[in-house]
Amino acid sequence: MAKFLARLVVAALLLGAALLAYAIYAPAGPTQERLVQLKSHTSARRIAAELRNAGIIHSQFAFLLWHYTHGRKALKAGEYAFEHPARMKEVYDRLTHGDVYVHTLVIPEGYNMFDIAQAIEDEGLGKREDFLNIAHMDVSLVRDLDPEAPTLEGYLFPDTYHFTRTQSLQDIAAVMVRRFRQSARDAGLTEDFHNIVTMASIVEKETGVDAERPEVARVFYNRLNRHMVLATDPTVIYAALLNNRYRGTIYRSDLQFDSPYNTYRKQGLPPGPICNPGKASLEAAMHPANTSYLFFVSDNQGHHRFSSTPEEHARNVAAYRRAVAGASVNR
Repeated sequence: MAKFLARLVVAALLLGAALLAYAIYAPAGPTQERLVQLKSHTSARRIAAELRNAGIIHSQFAFLLWHYTHGRKALKAGEYAFEHPARMKEVYDRLTHGDVYVHTLVIPEGYNMFDIAQAIEDEGLGKREDFLNIAHMDVSLVRDLDPEAPTLEGYLFPDTYHFTRTQSLQDIAAVMVRRFRQSARDAGLTEDFHNIVTMASIVEKETGVDAERPEVARVFYNRLNRHMVLATDPTVIYAALLNNRYRGTIYRSDLQFDSPYNTYRKQGLPPGPICNPGKASLEAAMHPANTSYLFFVSDNQGHHRFSSTPEEHARNVAAYRRAVAGASVNR
């Protein structure tokens, strides 16, 4: 009987050792990407359980045994991406090194804060409304540059960013503002931020052609100098966005809407930027072309025709309409 029990104990030990070896050395995990979020101040026991429940490791007991026999290293919080089966040691090492998943957030030139907030939500970095609240409330981030800034609009610099889910929405906004500061210095912008960035945001929305930006800026400066309304559609759209009434196109009611951003009704620049301009638009607002242009209209080929008189502008508008009509016929 004693020999039988001894053999049973040995067999159990061997089986336990085999299972432990399997848990440690046999790869586990998904064949497609799976994201696991480990919150701050989570115990090693809880982390092991979450990894086991997600199918990333075979055994939470084996993970904890490895943890306690290898120095009980700090397991760093964050979001981890597991896209292929891996041995437990590889998983453990990733957690101790903090090899967290990085989200790539692309913010094109001309995105406004509504676009940015949606991009952040789409990338899983936070809620759209929460970021919009920050854009409205954390104006202290740019108060030294622009005491009149109504929001962070204009100062969330367009670029490709890399963020982790351990970074807060406040962190994300602060990084974008810091990128603006760097780009503004590179462009030589050191004063009159409010007016320059506001003008640059209008230029950014009016043309995607860098070579045209100084000419577009000059058109609007010339209108300001003549006390003409700027009459630019992007400001009308922005007014509608701010009031949750934009319907994808501009209606007559939008042109008549009483808003300080409606430059068909209000003279001068709007109260602040209407989007986040890139460096080329900032430079154009600082160094507009030396022309007498007051008008411009699309040529239906991706560029614009500029003019100095209403008569010349009317001819350009007629040419644009003919081009549009011709393109419709040829479809």
